[in-house]
Amino acid sequence: MKERKVPLRKCVVTNTQHPKMEMFRVVRTPDGDVCIDQTGKTRGHGVYVSKDKTVVENAKKRHTLDKFLEVKVPDEIYDGLIELLEK
Repeated sequence: MKERKVPLRKCVVTNTQHPKMEMFRVVRTPDGDVCIDQTGKTRGHGVYVSKDKTVVENAKKRHTLDKFLEVKVPDEIYDGLIELLEK
């Protein structure tokens, strides 16, 4: 059988590529809200972040998601990403 290609995505913080399922997706919806997309199907402009606590903390400190999503990302989003990592 033919092997399936694994989709890769680039982390906006570290600029490295990882398989899509090993990353978090954060989405700015058409309404301007920001949410964590666990299904990968939420409509809107999405960015990917590596599943690493130091990467999420660096993104929070440098406001990286604010720049890429072009909207102020609340601290609850970063806290939610860290909570998902700890599960």
